[in-house]
Amino acid sequence: MKICIILGTRPEIIKMSPIIREFQRRHLDFFILHTNQHYSRNLDKIFFEELNLPLPKYNLNVGSGTHGEETGKMLIGIERVLIEENPDIVLTQGDTNTGLAGALASAKLHIKTGHIEAGLRSYFREMPEEINRILIDHCSDFLFAPTKKAKEILINEGIPKDKIFITGNTVVDSVYQNIKLAKKSAVLKENNLEKEKYFLLTIHRPENVDKKETLEMIFDGLKLVHDKFNLPIICSIHPRTRKRIEEFNLKIPKGIRLIEPVGYLDFLNLESNAKLILTDSGGIQEESCILKVPCVTLRDNTERPETLKVKSNVLAGTNPQRILDCVNKMINKKRNWKNPFGNGESGKIILDILDGVIKLKN
Repeated sequence: MKICIILGTRPEIIKMSPIIREFQRRHLDFFILHTNQHYSRNLDKIFFEELNLPLPKYNLNVGSGTHGEETGKMLIGIERVLIEENPDIVLTQGDTNTGLAGALASAKLHIKTGHIEAGLRSYFREMPEEINRILIDHCSDFLFAPTKKAKEILINEGIPKDKIFITGNTVVDSVYQNIKLAKKSAVLKENNLEKEKYFLLTIHRPENVDKKETLEMIFDGLKLVHDKFNLPIICSIHPRTRKRIEEFNLKIPKGIRLIEPVGYLDFLNLESNAKLILTDSGGIQEESCILKVPCVTLRDNTERPETLKVKSNVLAGTNPQRILDCVNKMINKKRNWKNPFGNGESGKIILDILDGVIKLKN
């Protein structure tokens, strides 16, 4: 029984790492196919090194491009590899163009497909990830839903119950497995930061950074936050966001410090020691919840409603005053919410399910 793991971005590497480690622990036959959708070292290769993961057997080196260009190149490259290797099952994760291309290629070749982190929905169709995750779910044979809510969404879309399994989210495994290593990071010292004396910011979604007016509004809101709390706002700058800032000739408000993208362990350390996190990332909404750090999401919607339910997170949108109001609400939030994403054994649970259904070892 041969398994192909398809990934292409930083979040996929992080969330697939517990699956890869579990395959290694069980001495199963698998290989990694990397599309290289994230193509800078700090958004890609460094994660394999830090997490001590085997390097991919195949690397498509797709890089950046329009959604059509990326997905088309991936589909061609993935299909070729799958025909050559003829795996018994393909595993994809999340909602990226990589995940979509992997699911489409394997489904058309009649290879069993498993989707890790199935059933997430923002119901915002302008977000390309929303289209991807819907299509991936409906192409897949095994849907590993992180929560009961995600399973309910899949059932309501007509997906048979016997294809859906509640497993928790592998992001919990990854955080638990790596938080001790992250504490050894020198990133706070290198940036002259102290525990809970800074805000952490990430922003990269097209709907936020590709429109000058929207990006300006977010910066205006961050200026209000800095003016009131006088704490540095540390932004691990995404290449897309830096490019737009330069294109729009935007002035970065006082108090916002842009740093280059950092490795996973450094970023985990930045997250765990922040006073509060501001983000438009779905994965960081999860990680902040797990790490017990209050989160303000710079969006009007989220595919992680569980974070809203346990009150670790609040939706601020992009209105400057609303951003400040949400920070006011969350900054002294008691960090006593329950993590809704599982107990850190999702990788084991997923492989146990596959072993029970298709017998990973013949």
